[in-house]
Amino acid sequence: MTTETGSGQMVRALTWKGAFWVAAGVPPLVLFSIGGIAGTTGKLAFLVWIISMIMGFLQSFTYAEMAGMFGNKSGGTSVYGATAWLRYGKLIAPLSVWCNWFAWSPVLSLGCAIAAGYILNALFPIPLAESQAVVDWVTAHLADYTATTQSVVDYMAANAGVTAEDAIKAVAASDGVAALTPAFRTWEAFQIAIPGLGNLHFNSTFIIGVILMLIILMIQEKGIASTASAQKWLAIIVLVPLLLVGLVPLVNGSINWMNVTNLVPPTAAYSGVDGDWSIGGWTLFLGGMYIAAWSTYGFETAVCYTRELKDPKTDTFRAIFYSGLLCCVFFFLIPFSFQGVYGVEGMLATGIVDGTGVGEAMGNMIGGGPVITQIFVILMIMALFLAIMTAMAGSSRTLYQGSRDGWLPKYLGEVNSHGAPHKAMWTDVAFNVILLALASDVAGYFYVLAISNVGYIMFNFLNLNAGWIHRIDSAHMERPWKAPTWLIGINTVLAFVNALFLGAGAKVWGYENALWSGLVFAAFIFPVFWYRHYIVDGGKFPKEAYDDLGLKEGDLGERKAGMLPYLALVAGAAVVLWANWFFVLPA
Repeated sequence: MTTETGSGQMVRALTWKGAFWVAAGVPPLVLFSIGGIAGTTGKLAFLVWIISMIMGFLQSFTYAEMAGMFGNKSGGTSVYGATAWLRYGKLIAPLSVWCNWFAWSPVLSLGCAIAAGYILNALFPIPLAESQAVVDWVTAHLADYTATTQSVVDYMAANAGVTAEDAIKAVAASDGVAALTPAFRTWEAFQIAIPGLGNLHFNSTFIIGVILMLIILMIQEKGIASTASAQKWLAIIVLVPLLLVGLVPLVNGSINWMNVTNLVPPTAAYSGVDGDWSIGGWTLFLGGMYIAAWSTYGFETAVCYTRELKDPKTDTFRAIFYSGLLCCVFFFLIPFSFQGVYGVEGMLATGIVDGTGVGEAMGNMIGGGPVITQIFVILMIMALFLAIMTAMAGSSRTLYQGSRDGWLPKYLGEVNSHGAPHKAMWTDVAFNVILLALASDVAGYFYVLAISNVGYIMFNFLNLNAGWIHRIDSAHMERPWKAPTWLIGINTVLAFVNALFLGAGAKVWGYENALWSGLVFAAFIFPVFWYRHYIVDGGKFPKEAYDDLGLKEGDLGERKAGMLPYLALVAGAAVVLWANWFFVLPA
């Protein structure tokens, strides 16, 4: 370990404040799914965010303890927790790391897809039907339409009772919008259908998204200190206005309290109609808890950089604790104010559900005019950059440490002259280029989100149980900060609550096979690990993997927890399967 660049090692260049700023990209994640959660849980949406954030904050204390135990590791809590499972099955440890990576990594593609949408709206806007340009086009072409024009006939068939005159005007206006829409906005080179997955769209969103991804990659190639510096200024520019969005409606009286009372689930996803607490209603609520976890638990990325902290013994706890407090403020305020101002119906607007209209909505919330609204649109793009920077920094270090510990391909364990895991970052980008093609339309966007979260919930389940396993098996290891035992116990219970979310919630997002698709992707780690461990390394782990646990090379130590870890796995699987069977969507 070194404090100098150019050594071929990671560099100890961060204080806890630097790690805090790198993790400051987590609060904007609320904007990724604020519309989707409102659609599935109705008036319960803001409550879902609050409960989920409280759970994430409590769980972070288990992660903080484990992070302090491994001052020489990078990659975050999935790595620190995975070491607890190593004694009980070589395949379980890499599963935790893999699930954490494929949960975090898609932030790159999802964020770039939304940012590309904002850029397209700014540079290649779709004209409004009532705009003067469309009105002029309709005036010039109205004579081309008659009651027997096929598109007019089709419109009248789909809209019973409409007159021929009104149908002609409506069809002409629609054609005018299409004719005046910039070609690049609707351009698509080609698409590829992937059975069981969806369609890969190589379109304008894809092109812009790839360019954005490469820009962020270039920033991070300069090392963690450079990344933290860029994140600090981005965070200040983005989070202060975002905080105002949460506070101003509370101060100026624009909250409609009818929007945040009478808390019941909707009759169906995206119905916008109050339902009841039937099995279907509970299923929708648990589906909201399932997706919210992807955002609210994310500040655990603050301890991805332990190997790069100047003083990991004191900085790990501070980084995750203060990052958690920051997230509590934003995940409590923003969903409440959004729902209080717009109500469920307003939050079901297409632009809020797909993310491309959130900037405009925020500008309107503080009573801004067109100029303020445009500023918020720019801020939204910067917020997305902030989240993507955080995700790339954390997920690439997970790949890096997984390689160093002998779980993932060996080439991922290299750093460049600035101490950045450049090959891991390029692998992240390559993977997300494929995901970006899938997420380049709204349907694919939520499918990627639902599948990636299967991995995230699995990682959290394994890691929360790793807390008590480390207490039993690794009692000899120093713990610079130790969580209260009762809190370790509560977090163990929360591991099974998360399993409940996984079984019941994955199906809510329009893809009944999302759970199974996520489990299949999770299983990809098995051949990857088998090749690295048995073919490349001859069935042995690298020496540093044993050193970090305070064990002799080749000796994984005694399984002091006995059968308990296996019973936890069986019980977790049972909860998932039972919840998947018991909870069903509203008829």
